[in-house]
Amino acid sequence: MEADTQRVSAASAGLTSLALRLAKQLAANNKSSDRGNGGNLVFSPLSIYAALALVAAGAPGAALDELLALLGARRWLRMVLKPVFRATAVECFKAEVRAVDFQTKAEEARQEINSWVSEATKGLITDVLSPGSVDAETGLMLVNAIYFKGKWVRPFDERCTEVEDFYLLDGTAVQTPLMRGRGSYLVAVHGGFKVLKLPYQAPLAFPRFGGGMRMAKVARRGGVGAMYSLCVFLPDARDGLWSLVDELAASGPAFLHDHLPWSKVCVHKLRLPRFKMSFHSDLTDALREMGLEATLDPRDGDTDLTDMAERKGYAGESPKIDKVCHKAVIELNEEGTEAVAVTYVGVFAPSCAPPGYRPETVDFVADHPFAFFVMEEVSGAVVFAGCVLDPSQ
Repeated sequence: MEADTQRVSAASAGLTSLALRLAKQLAANNKSSDRGNGGNLVFSPLSIYAALALVAAGAPGAALDELLALLGARRWLRMVLKPVFRATAVECFKAEVRAVDFQTKAEEARQEINSWVSEATKGLITDVLSPGSVDAETGLMLVNAIYFKGKWVRPFDERCTEVEDFYLLDGTAVQTPLMRGRGSYLVAVHGGFKVLKLPYQAPLAFPRFGGGMRMAKVARRGGVGAMYSLCVFLPDARDGLWSLVDELAASGPAFLHDHLPWSKVCVHKLRLPRFKMSFHSDLTDALREMGLEATLDPRDGDTDLTDMAERKGYAGESPKIDKVCHKAVIELNEEGTEAVAVTYVGVFAPSCAPPGYRPETVDFVADHPFAFFVMEEVSGAVVFAGCVLDPSQ
């Protein structure tokens, strides 16, 4: 039991570290591109972590070293999985294997994968693979999907929601619905930022790292019975989001967990935007910047995935990672949160912080950009993460 606890703790720390570093990297990439989403960001570290962990189970040499340093998936393939990798995937990740014909029926395979993703995400993501994204050169596809739906322990009154100003990083304002609350809430006040924790009702059914399901009630961090919580990191300065994201990424998992609120305070004014947003990104460059250089370099002879699969009938060819892509959608409203995410890995065969002080009363007015994390309360793992820059987009 102690060994299991240590493994969960290590995985949670690795997952949280990945969440913070990836949030910084994706935010930087998002700032430099015009995605038409107002710069908003949402992703599931859990989904990405599970996909990379499955790749690690079949990776050799330098690729394995990189993946282990950085760190269920489901897979469709026409390649033959090696017995050791298949056993690891099924036992550790509760994964499902389907054989499809990418070589002669690539479009049918794409539609089959999209159909599974649509079912797994309750129809919120339907087209993760666009036309032409798989072809005869596709050897292996690792795909996982995650679905979350949680209702607040303490819902917001929709009648109190009002359209108000939300201040963007450039100082301009947009009109957006802000949910309102007052009374006792879990809030921590730190130098330069505040943290709000909103627990979801328990019990919830939710995937483990590998795709298994569990139901549980716990009394930890989020209040009695809470299993998942939304944690909002709000900088004091209206333009302070990037400094806060940099601090979170540089300081690591302990900083995030050490700054979460543990007790309730009287909140005179609570404002939180109602929003729905999506984010779709090719993570390949971001992960390469984070250290997966050999893993994502098809020219490196020490990074083929022959421990995962072999391609029959094609002598001398070995599978390589082609791309890592991710898509996520989140909606937050007066009742709670619904969020989904999909990660797919394409494989081709070539031809400690000081505690916050507890004031008697505090305001928590999220009328400017902030970061958020949906966290699992038992392990402290980050399930979804993101930044809201413009909730009107």
